[in-house]
Amino acid sequence: MRESNESKFTSPHCYGSEKKPIEVYMFVDPLCPECWALEPTLKKLLIEYGRYFSIKHVLSGRLATLNMGKRQNYENIADLWEKTASRSGMSCDGNLWFENPISSPHLASVAIKAAELQGRKAGIRFLRKLQEVLFLEKQNVSNFEVLKDCAKEVGLDVVEFVSDIHSDSAAKAFQCDLKITSEMDVQEIPTLVFFNENIEDEGIKVTGYYPYEIYEQILEEMLPAKPERAPLPPLEYFLKYFKLVASKEISVVYDMTDSEVNKEMKKLQLKQIAEYVPAKYGNFWRYSG
Repeated sequence: MRESNESKFTSPHCYGSEKKPIEVYMFVDPLCPECWALEPTLKKLLIEYGRYFSIKHVLSGRLATLNMGKRQNYENIADLWEKTASRSGMSCDGNLWFENPISSPHLASVAIKAAELQGRKAGIRFLRKLQEVLFLEKQNVSNFEVLKDCAKEVGLDVVEFVSDIHSDSAAKAFQCDLKITSEMDVQEIPTLVFFNENIEDEGIKVTGYYPYEIYEQILEEMLPAKPERAPLPPLEYFLKYFKLVASKEISVVYDMTDSEVNKEMKKLQLKQIAEYVPAKYGNFWRYSG
């Protein structure tokens, strides 16, 4: 039974079949703390309803063209990071903008499109890793070596990735994302746009992030029958699947209080399955089984 539970989750539990009745365009930027703050809700939605929808990440370019190098800009961004982290529980350290500022945010976006050339799921893994090293480790994601390390960590073909990051294909894919952002009149990030299988129907656009029930309600409205929630996997398998998770993500996915999360994670620590990762705001846990 233990094995069947694990395989059920660590295979396509969050994804189901390739063809889904709903496609969600998720407009993001790798440097956006609000996009990072949406991760707990997104994880819960994928686990419980991932059979019904697929996600297409679209890079908005909103932060890729910032006038970097001005101290006032750095101060404003750092302040936004601190406020977002404090409110959301998803840590991001604004000190990065004074210690190791991002000089070329455009490169991080092109790198994500280069990763996507190895598959949509590869692109998602790479984006998450980029967010982790940026928000938790204060690494400069416009540094080429940092990008290569991220690619290696998530199992990409690094030689192919390095070639693709300098290719027309990645640059054109990013330009395509900017065009979609403009055509759909996306002014803020994160923005989710839900589409059903009827191409004549307009999508439902949700800007910012909302309580989980709002996203559930949208899925219910767009599907012909009420979707069924998939059962939550054991916490151990959740951690094994995602590798590094915030206490906030566990809290949202499993409807636990902070103290309940700490209690459960300390049990996994004693089993040497989880390793505590300190952060400026909240706690993170790395799978070490």
